[in-house]
Amino acid sequence: MLITALTLAALAAALHVFIFALESLLWTTPKARGVFGMSADEAQATREMAFNQGFYNLFLAIVTVIGIVLTVSGNAAAGIALVFAGAGSMAAAALVLFARSAANRPAAIKQGTLPLLAVIALLFAL
Repeated sequence: MLITALTLAALAAALHVFIFALESLLWTTPKARGVFGMSADEAQATREMAFNQGFYNLFLAIVTVIGIVLTVSGNAAAGIALVFAGAGSMAAAALVLFARSAANRPAAIKQGTLPLLAVIALLFAL
């Protein structure tokens, strides 16, 4: 079950790196605007907020990946704690988005499913 948990956590981290790229690097491009359903003016107006938000996603991914590396390299206590922190924060953020905005519930489900499954699998692995 540990391998399943770490695989799900790695997939969640990869997704959050992709979200980072959309929010921090590509926000005003047609591709990112299409993903988030916004006009060029809306993208320009929210560019700074999105840039910052993207880095939150990147940092959660980094914490999760460091946790995976530590776990597989023999430092399971620290590694599992970091995977819980990273993936748990991803899942919690998705829950906030889900609860806050009915229009964004599909996005919340997409960004929150993998980390939630990783946390659940990690709990069963302990």
